[in-house]
Amino acid sequence: MADIIQLLPDSVANQIAAGEVIQRPASVVKELAENAVDAKADRITVNIKDGGKTLIQIIDNGTGMSETDARLAFERHSTSKIQHADDLFAIKTMGFRGEALASIAAIAHIELKTKQAHEEIGTHIQIEGSKVVSQEPTSCTTGSNFAIKNLFYNVPARRKFLKSNTAEFGHIINEFQRIALANPDIEFKLYHNESEVYILPKSNIRQRIVAIYGKKINQNLIPLETNTSIVSIKGFIGKPENAKKKPGEQFFFINNRYMRNPYLNKAILNAYDQILPPNTIPSYFLYLEADPATIDVNIHPTKTEIKFENQQAIWQFLHSSIKESLGKNNMVPSIDFNQEQSFDIPVISKDTQIHTPKIDIDPTFNPFKNNKFASKGQKNTKFSLEKDNLTNWENLYQGFEKENKPDDEFSVLSNLDTQTTINDNKQGENVFHFKNKYILTPVKSGLMIIDQKKAHERILFEKFIHSLKTNMAVTQKTLFPKTIELDAKDHELLLSLKDEMTALGFDIEDFGGHAIIVNGMPADSGNQEPAQIIDKFLNEYLSGETDSKQFAKESLAKALAKASAISSNQPLTHEEMREMIDLLFACEQPNYSPFGKKIVTIIKTEEIEKRF
Repeated sequence: MADIIQLLPDSVANQIAAGEVIQRPASVVKELAENAVDAKADRITVNIKDGGKTLIQIIDNGTGMSETDARLAFERHSTSKIQHADDLFAIKTMGFRGEALASIAAIAHIELKTKQAHEEIGTHIQIEGSKVVSQEPTSCTTGSNFAIKNLFYNVPARRKFLKSNTAEFGHIINEFQRIALANPDIEFKLYHNESEVYILPKSNIRQRIVAIYGKKINQNLIPLETNTSIVSIKGFIGKPENAKKKPGEQFFFINNRYMRNPYLNKAILNAYDQILPPNTIPSYFLYLEADPATIDVNIHPTKTEIKFENQQAIWQFLHSSIKESLGKNNMVPSIDFNQEQSFDIPVISKDTQIHTPKIDIDPTFNPFKNNKFASKGQKNTKFSLEKDNLTNWENLYQGFEKENKPDDEFSVLSNLDTQTTINDNKQGENVFHFKNKYILTPVKSGLMIIDQKKAHERILFEKFIHSLKTNMAVTQKTLFPKTIELDAKDHELLLSLKDEMTALGFDIEDFGGHAIIVNGMPADSGNQEPAQIIDKFLNEYLSGETDSKQFAKESLAKALAKASAISSNQPLTHEEMREMIDLLFACEQPNYSPFGKKIVTIIKTEEIEKRF
């Protein structure tokens, strides 16, 4: 039998390795920007075209590379950071210079210009699909200039699965924000299709957060700082009332490296327990410092998942620190959080010696000695035990019985029946409201129950779909134009959807600086503030985003319908309930919401009779 095991060519092996490290254009930005940080750059510029599919350019003023290093950086397993296996467990840098370059070179066209400060001439290298096309001296500034063009040009299957330019640029913004927040002492710039997205000067942590997320977030930040023998924690957490339903402002950094850690995230959510609005996530920007020997960063190819040696102890430190900061700022009931010094919590390890606690007891102590309550006739206490001011006490309860309404289901139903009778006398219709959430009306087979929020979503969805198809949406002009400040990702997405949003009834224009001006809203968007509607709309669209052109309009209509629909606890008049029923059953699919949730159910008469 012939041999079947063979070695893969380097070009194929590099493409396989690229699949682990380079998942999308944002992965390239992460690797090259982190390399620039490791090269001690204090100015980093990122230029993007077409969501990174056409061009990703990273320019830094770091140490640069020699002619030999520039060539070796694209070889597999090349690095300037690791010499021994033990070095893997004491990593203090973001990545290894050239660690991912071999993978990137296998799936793109690369052009590198680099020069060291003491050299007069730099090096210019061009690589296509792992093959060096040219290498020659060039005149360039100190540092490195990487241009990655036509990503996945030779792997069409991978390129096919990339999302829209807007979606891919959204991922790039996420990576850019993580690196910029981890390094506030470095100047960062980000451009997309030659348009300025971020200009971030050197600053401190708070100023960097405000520069990225806007001035409004400054009032939401609560400072936090804790120092222990295992870990130091500093940064900012958000006020509970400003928590958002969509994630995006949650950041952990360990030794200036961004990390994900669901276990520590639970410590934060637990500290906010019972003070957050429903289904919301608090903001946090937390910077942890720990001995690199106690951290394992190599459990995931992207090095974002971190494993700590003393994870349980860090959980307790973080939880206590969050509680302390919330207490100091009157976010939760507190006893005394006025002490400024940090606390030191002892940590139990395998080598810790446990000592029996000792308590000093005074055997001669008599709690009744010199007690001012001991003598019966004594009246010099602070509070009198005499029955004073007890006359006319019954007046305190006047009118109490009238206001004490029963709240069991039978009494509620009787009140509803009374209201129904009133409505019947006026309109001749058997329709009534239950708990400001459901519309109830008798039908031939029993009692029909309609979820008012889901019904309104279905009605609006079909209206918006019709508007998108016919471009005949009705716009309600605002009395005064509203200026709304967004983060960079939402601003980019909104501008990319401007034509579709105009078809839905929005009248918006770009104000610059991640802000928009709203001149009009869809007539069916209700009485909510434009900022509230747009925030809900973007949240819903991002959570259900699809890149299929066939379903793009449907996704927009769904998002706006959910953002504009009435709430589940909104009171409705009898006329509004009748109108909703009429509009619902005029829809093409009245039984289910745009999200597949059931709108209508019927309790049959037989089922009701069985209860009696």
